[in-house]
Amino acid sequence: MNEPHLQSLCDQETMIERARADDAPEWLTRHVETFTGALTGERNGTPFPCHFGTNAVERGDLLYAAVPSLTDPDALFGFRDALLEYLDTYQSHAELAPLVTFFAPPEAVGEGGGVEAVPEADWHEALWHVLQFLHVNDPEPWPEDVPTDPDDPHWEFCFGGTPMFPTSRAPFYDDRRSRYCPVGLEITFQPRDVFDGLTHDTEAGARAREVIQGRLGDYDGVCPHADLGDYGVEGDREWRQYLFSADESQFPDECPLTVTREVTALDADPGGVGAD
Repeated sequence: MNEPHLQSLCDQETMIERARADDAPEWLTRHVETFTGALTGERNGTPFPCHFGTNAVERGDLLYAAVPSLTDPDALFGFRDALLEYLDTYQSHAELAPLVTFFAPPEAVGEGGGVEAVPEADWHEALWHVLQFLHVNDPEPWPEDVPTDPDDPHWEFCFGGTPMFPTSRAPFYDDRRSRYCPVGLEITFQPRDVFDGLTHDTEAGARAREVIQGRLGDYDGVCPHADLGDYGVEGDREWRQYLFSADESQFPDECPLTVTREVTALDADPGGVGAD
């Protein structure tokens, strides 16, 4: 952790130092600034809805990764390796240590225009491309106790043998600012065990849900998204919560992830992984 190359897994102090360095990519600097500003600031007189995230930022407990491309295989292999290292690290790092991942804007944005011109459907495609890449190149099999059918209420994304809940922010939201990122795609990975004791069927979980959803309405200025649900509850689907729709016509008709239980990752190292 905290190795010098851009894509290495790092703690919050190191990520802030990297974002402020003279040679830092502009997209990374803006990602860190806007993420920190959102989670520690207010909107409509209301703090950021997820108080767990706000507290983790204020304590410096989060872990981070930066990925310079949404599509380049070397960049995504580098991210895969950082995510594997994270899974070996997070439990000893802090009590609550999700992985916040900042992605560079799509390459086409650098050729003119801005992220606001990228259609919503492209951001959904980008998210599922990253998750499919991780799955195909996962060195561990899909856990036996997790269904492979995304239409099962107990399905969730798994990597490195670990069930997890990836939540994303992107530039296409006009109203739902709790999910808005002006720079590009941002994915926060939370292993399922960080929710121990905080599920919907526990007193602490019900109380946390009440606080977060109460803040959501005030912060966003709109009602909580219709797809916001609870894991394992019939009718709720995890995959629909990873990147909420703004325009349902641009949202996938079905989960784009193709899941196989057996390991399909190649043994070959792609080379160049982790290069700045």
